[in-house]
Amino acid sequence: MTFIDKLNGAWKTRNSLLCVGLDPDVKKIPEELRGKSDAIFEFCRAIVDATADAACAFKPQIAYFAALGAEDQLEQICAYIRRHYPDIPLVLDAKRGDIGATAEQYAREAFERYNADVVTVSPYMGWDSVAPYLEYKDRGVIVLCRTSNAGGSDLQFLDVAGRPLYQHVARLVAEKWNTNGQCGLVVGATFPQELAQVRAIIGDMPLLVPGVGAQGGDVEATVKAGRTAAGTGMMINSSRAILYAAREPGEDYTAAARRVALETRDAINKYR
Repeated sequence: MTFIDKLNGAWKTRNSLLCVGLDPDVKKIPEELRGKSDAIFEFCRAIVDATADAACAFKPQIAYFAALGAEDQLEQICAYIRRHYPDIPLVLDAKRGDIGATAEQYAREAFERYNADVVTVSPYMGWDSVAPYLEYKDRGVIVLCRTSNAGGSDLQFLDVAGRPLYQHVARLVAEKWNTNGQCGLVVGATFPQELAQVRAIIGDMPLLVPGVGAQGGDVEATVKAGRTAAGTGMMINSSRAILYAAREPGEDYTAAARRVALETRDAINKYR
């Protein structure tokens, strides 16, 4: 089964476009977990179990693990997701961008060490920085296009032959790089007009859409701008708003995460 097959299946069987981001911050995880040697894994595992029926994908962000020297716990949570929820795509948010032999090693890291279904990459160094990932025919590659941060405009709006750079990237990936149907794009929910323009360029290619939740992206505008004719086509990511949904000290963080995940899924579905 390819990444696209798995994603199509998850959209249908889970009736969800919600991607749950796993960005574990040791300063924010519950008190009862702090100090434990496997605290990061246990926190992420509990979030995964609480939100799995509301999610079309899980997206661990590698920096939150690597900064703590907790790559072993990232391996554990990736293995846990693959074992217990094999129908839900696992997105490794790594944003890698290097060339040649180095890119080959990053691809091995994503697809062999962590066994991710799909990995995020940067297009800045061109085709040869992306090609090694595409050698894994059953896996996916999601290319940064129009990111959700304000500073993205510093480069992404530069004029390239009469169109903004982000539109050039979208067209390049859709028309030249997506030879095996493995590619998707990152386009932020904070820019729904640009999201709609990208969708018009790429057809039904999948989009990873950050910016809903803590970053303030509008759910209605996002869904209407980015959905396909089938009412799918997006993994709309929410991380902090779900992970740290507990509002009071001592509140069950898993129940709070589940509540916000279901609310977000239902809000998205309202506009599909």
